[in-house]
Amino acid sequence: MSYENIRVVLVGTSHPGNIGGVARAMKNMCLSDLVLVSPEAEFPSGKARARASSALDILERTRVVDDLGAAIADCQLVVGASARLRAIPWPLVDAREAAKNLVQQSEQGKVALIFGRENSGLTNEELERCHKLVHIPANEEYSSLNIAAAVQVLTYEIHMAKREQTNETLKVSNDYPMSTAEEMEGLYAHFEQALETIGFYDPKNPRQLMRRLRRLFNRAQLDSMEMNILRGILAAAESPKKNN
Repeated sequence: MSYENIRVVLVGTSHPGNIGGVARAMKNMCLSDLVLVSPEAEFPSGKARARASSALDILERTRVVDDLGAAIADCQLVVGASARLRAIPWPLVDAREAAKNLVQQSEQGKVALIFGRENSGLTNEELERCHKLVHIPANEEYSSLNIAAAVQVLTYEIHMAKREQTNETLKVSNDYPMSTAEEMEGLYAHFEQALETIGFYDPKNPRQLMRRLRRLFNRAQLDSMEMNILRGILAAAESPKKNN
């Protein structure tokens, strides 16, 4: 699975240890593109390296830029993490929906997930650079998340959305062509014939059996190899009766 088009951007981070914690959270979830916008402390630093643990490779590739525009200039979709809701309505999504949006758009080009300062988040001007905002609905009585924890939540959702996308691709990819409507009709006719031959199906009292079989196999969407297997099974089921 490729995550190279998904970028995490940290704006004005004040504690270098948090940068290391974010790098670790990203590596846990297979992300590697980290950009820092005007961090308050010098970068790289020993504190960031210590918190990163085995994610030092991400820190070594991390870029530092002077403003948010430079961090997201090549991005087609920008999602900003905000712990507060704005007075002006702005497209707002939850973590799961944000992750799906980012993963889908990353198939076409670069996307970015932006996190603001530890104490004040993103400014209104920075939020306005975002196509959408994402809000993590934490405990109302204690809703402030450490930035590394917030990154972990959202990158986890990205990782799960990417896995789901890959699984869906595997489901539809096939070594054999899908069966045609004509072939399916041939299968249903063969089923009716074989089931009647073995005494399982009575055409005079069908009890919607064939309709239910149609629904079953239409749902399964058989490929040509699966079709051949089923036709072979039906032929084998018929053969003892024919030999008698």
